[in-house]
Amino acid sequence: MHETLTMLPEAQARRLLAGIAVRLKVLQPPYPALGVGVLRVLRVRETGSAPLELTAGYDNYERLG
Repeated sequence: MHETLTMLPEAQARRLLAGIAVRLKVLQPPYPALGVGVLRVLRVRETGSAPLELTAGYDNYERLG
C-alpha cells in the first residue's frame, strides 16, 4: 500500500495514513530557495518500529537572491 503513495500530494498521503505515525522529510536544494508547486511524496520508507518516513519535494524550486 505504501508504494502507492509515491507522487501523491503530501496532504493527500497524510490523510490516507491517518492514525499512523509519520516522519516527514522535505528535500531542499543546496542553495536558498522557495518550493514552487505541489509538495509531493517522493519516497516512502518503512523503518520498523519507528514512524513511517515520507520524503517529499516540490514540483520546482525558485532560487532566492
